[in-house]
Amino acid sequence: MTYAIIKVAGKQYRVREGERLLVDRLAQDDGATISPTVLLVGGDGAPVLDPGDLKVTAKVLGRVKGPKIRIGKYKKRTGYRKHTGFRASLTQIQIESIGGKPAHAVAKPKAETAEESTAPKEAPPVTEMPTTLPVGYADLTVAAIKAAVAGWGAGELEAALAFEQEHGKRKGAIAALESARAAQGGES
Repeated sequence: MTYAIIKVAGKQYRVREGERLLVDRLAQDDGATISPTVLLVGGDGAPVLDPGDLKVTAKVLGRVKGPKIRIGKYKKRTGYRKHTGFRASLTQIQIESIGGKPAHAVAKPKAETAEESTAPKEAPPVTEMPTTLPVGYADLTVAAIKAAVAGWGAGELEAALAFEQEHGKRKGAIAALESARAAQGGES
């Protein structure tokens, strides 16, 4: 999963794996692992509104103080001036994993059976151009798409354009993809 919306200390946060954030003071000690309430998980297609057994794990990094807020009171013509301040007590946490395994964990390759190792492996059919989206396309902004579109092949452009027309419907991204397709068509 790409992101999750969690609830910590009565507030909701949108988080990703590896992200650090400041939340209201927690009772856990430094280095403790917590599992906040998961409200929504998304990023691979449609968001999952009922995450069920999916868990988000976070590690408590330490306690910090928030920025100083200055408060001033003043009443005209009386000489009354009063200044006070406030600093919030916060806890810094780091999101370790969303949905079970941490992102940096390496998946173990499954063992081959004797039948699989002796059987000849069929090569996938060769196509002229790949029809898969570029890596991480769903998370790109329109500006990032405009910058990265120059390095994409024709198949990636077509796949990205089809994705935008079906799911994203972002006018800026569609325009950038169509102009890059037209430029590649003119060069060939």
